[in-house]
Amino acid sequence: MARTPVLTAACRRSKLLTVGTSNANEPRLAIGTPRRLPKASSLTGRVVVLDVAFAGAQSGGFDKVTLPFIRGLGDRLRAWVDHHDHDEHGRFADDPRFVLCTKAEHGACPEIIDTELVERVGPIDTICHHNDFDGLASAAKWMRGGIESYPGCDADARAIDTRLGVPSVRATVIDRALRARPRDQALYEFIVRALAQGLTDRILWEQIESAAKEMEPIESETKRIAEGYTHLGGEVVGIDVTGHNAAIDKTLLLLLGQERDTISLVVDRDTVSVAARFDSGLNFLRLFDVSGGMPTRISLPKSRLSSILQALGCPISAAALLRPQ
Repeated sequence: MARTPVLTAACRRSKLLTVGTSNANEPRLAIGTPRRLPKASSLTGRVVVLDVAFAGAQSGGFDKVTLPFIRGLGDRLRAWVDHHDHDEHGRFADDPRFVLCTKAEHGACPEIIDTELVERVGPIDTICHHNDFDGLASAAKWMRGGIESYPGCDADARAIDTRLGVPSVRATVIDRALRARPRDQALYEFIVRALAQGLTDRILWEQIESAAKEMEPIESETKRIAEGYTHLGGEVVGIDVTGHNAAIDKTLLLLLGQERDTISLVVDRDTVSVAARFDSGLNFLRLFDVSGGMPTRISLPKSRLSSILQALGCPISAAALLRPQ
């Protein structure tokens, strides 16, 4: 077995969205998020987009971010597969390239991808995918012709993306690696390549495990600071981490808040994040009149804090309870 290059400091510092390729016969990989899509002109040939939500109003809007990207790709866009709610899904109902579902229909993106879909779309040159476990597993599954990277990978993606159920040990390792290095472009590619090979490459796996271990101090600090959660009224607990210098994991912080009450709220320098369990029945997109995203987790500008608290049923005085940790 050929030895896989280890992650280098230069790779970890990379800020380029395009990850690249390690084999001329494999598609190129590019990272996309709702707020930040690569330039269409930077993507090679025929493109599929996986697990990237349409932009919501709070991230520049569909018309300013998503639509120009779609138009820029033109006929080179061969498929867009996603499972996040959005008001603009209906616009593409008659375009077979768009396989768009809601979070309630599919808790994760990989379960939408199968051999029939990959065969129908045909040859592609670039996969633009989201940078979480869900998105990376989707890219790997596409590269494998619609076959799971390992038995249960689809279920793992659903468990991680919904935070319901218990993912497998190997999926947990990958998720922790991604949360420990949330901006590590080289790590994204390592994980996609490892998943595409069915997690059989020992060297690749050692690199992922090494990154996952970096989550330990982040997790400890997140648990420590979560002790500062305060009940804000109704079924809401909140915490303000503005100015907190040590690394913390916001996903874990929100989950820890949900152990205390139904809704957790985290304030940082620029945003207010609000979350509830996937099976809570709550829909923050409707509550806050946001066009797209995850119904049970949302981030809004900090300037809206007072109106957010009011919409969640908290008293006017609740904002005064949020003091930076």
